[in-house]
Amino acid sequence: MKNKKFLIILPLCFLLLFNGKKYDQAVKERLQMPIKICLEGQECGNVASASQAVATAPVEVKKVELSEGSEHIVKMLNTGDGGQMIFEPAVIKVSKGDTIHFKAVDASHNSATIQGMIPEGASGWNGAINMDISVTLDTEGVYVYQCDPHVMMAMIGVIQVGEPVNINEIKEASKSLKSNFVMNTERIENYLNQL
Repeated sequence: MKNKKFLIILPLCFLLLFNGKKYDQAVKERLQMPIKICLEGQECGNVASASQAVATAPVEVKKVELSEGSEHIVKMLNTGDGGQMIFEPAVIKVSKGDTIHFKAVDASHNSATIQGMIPEGASGWNGAINMDISVTLDTEGVYVYQCDPHVMMAMIGVIQVGEPVNINEIKEASKSLKSNFVMNTERIENYLNQL
């Protein structure tokens, strides 16, 4: 009886050990898959591991396309595709003269422009809490707006109207805005990079 248990246990142990080593090897091979990395000005012959590529490869940011139509809806949400306390879409490109309808889908939100973060000569807005607001944007440039109660959580949004004529000023002003955030501190940079 003792020998039968041994004969059953031994193959099982071998199977487990063998499969474990085989699995470890497969993982190592997947992580060490050679790829070519070619940086500007360098010859495209160097081979690096995937882990090295992650450290040096630039992050590709998906650019926002021009929204169709002349009226656009932006929802004010507690939770959306981009995380918590968010406008959806958070980044939008529209044409000069288009209207944005901010919809209070979830409670305790508003939409208000941020001083110094709209085009020169443009009119700002300041919606009431829990209320929809519609704004028509007649001045070209980049607008950054916020939800007043949740700005510390980086509940902000970005609208590009026509050409981003004030993008450099917005990027500079975003540095001080970012210091107000206690979470989601990368949002402003991520949003601006989508333009």
